[in-house]
Amino acid sequence: MPDALLLTVLAAAVAIGWWLGRRERHKAHDPASPTGLARDYFVGLNYLLNDQQDRAIETFVGALEVNSETIETHITLGNLFRSRGEADRAMKIHQNLLARPSLSAAQGERVQLELARDFLTLGLLDRAERLLKGLLRDSQDAPLRQAARRLLADLLEREGEWAAAFEVANPQLVEEDEERRRAAAHWLCQLAEEERANASPTLARRHLKRALNVDPRCVRANLLLAALEHDTAHYRQAITLLSRIPAQDPAFTPTMLEPLAYNYQLLDDAEGLTRHLHELLERHPYTSVIILLAETLRQREGIEPAIALVSEQLNREASLGALDYLIDLYRQHSRGEALEQLALLKRHTADLLGKLPRHRCRRCGFSGDRLHWQCPRCRSWGTTRPITGIEGE
Repeated sequence: MPDALLLTVLAAAVAIGWWLGRRERHKAHDPASPTGLARDYFVGLNYLLNDQQDRAIETFVGALEVNSETIETHITLGNLFRSRGEADRAMKIHQNLLARPSLSAAQGERVQLELARDFLTLGLLDRAERLLKGLLRDSQDAPLRQAARRLLADLLEREGEWAAAFEVANPQLVEEDEERRRAAAHWLCQLAEEERANASPTLARRHLKRALNVDPRCVRANLLLAALEHDTAHYRQAITLLSRIPAQDPAFTPTMLEPLAYNYQLLDDAEGLTRHLHELLERHPYTSVIILLAETLRQREGIEPAIALVSEQLNREASLGALDYLIDLYRQHSRGEALEQLALLKRHTADLLGKLPRHRCRRCGFSGDRLHWQCPRCRSWGTTRPITGIEGE
């Protein structure tokens, strides 16, 4: 069991012990008062000290009666079950609490919030949504309303209700939380992609400009705006929009190279692409930039300038991808034994590159070839980046 979980059980045990001690003091004058609760408490402690946390929790839950003084402890135990992956048991505890007529209005709202978390964990989204909307409508507790607002926005996001999620999040929540700000910008990008698919570029642009107002560093918004300009054959405007991405986040420079090159190609402007790539290379010497510039030079000027460029960059900083490309260049004008040796090296570098992921989430470490705007593992928006270093960019 993780240390944090053990500490939670210990905290619950201390709270229960305090409540039992207080209860026994009040009843010390009454010889008929029951002692079963105290016995159960010490049995639970024995389980806990013998590293039998499951049985300890069961004993504490069974021993502790529900009243105004033990609500918080019951909520803690319910949350403990949820953190252990037993949201169904947490739900039962919280539903039992909610059925108690002795709860104050504030306590009832707190239990409803935790029950909504249980429903979300169990995938009972409709029930969670009803509870959260009720709290937003009726509660006067500002922190609790903010917590409910966050949960409801997350729920609507899961359902793909991007506009509703953005509306629920509201400007205050978005401004106060950087993570929420990134998410809100991506919700607007999702809406823009839907409008683009529905042949509504005007609405798509409106969503994307709003996304950049929410989060000026939203690379995805500029990529999509460039795609919209490309769709209408405004290739220069597309290039201008793509050129803003390195200033937003240099790590995404490799991501904009393919559309950048394609727009220059449609303009039949190889010289403009070469100049643009030289400028990028000075500021952001990523492997993808080196390879694209070298390939452009090879097509325009021949293989020797391409070899010279890649060799110079490798002397500055090692890169497996650039080395793999350099081997390809040497193979193009080699013969005999040298060609065979280069083919062997190429197989090794290609095999190494084939095993390496290209993108990684900076929050949870999930990695893969595709760029996911929302991490499939931790569900965070905008935390996946191209991998840099000798084995990446």
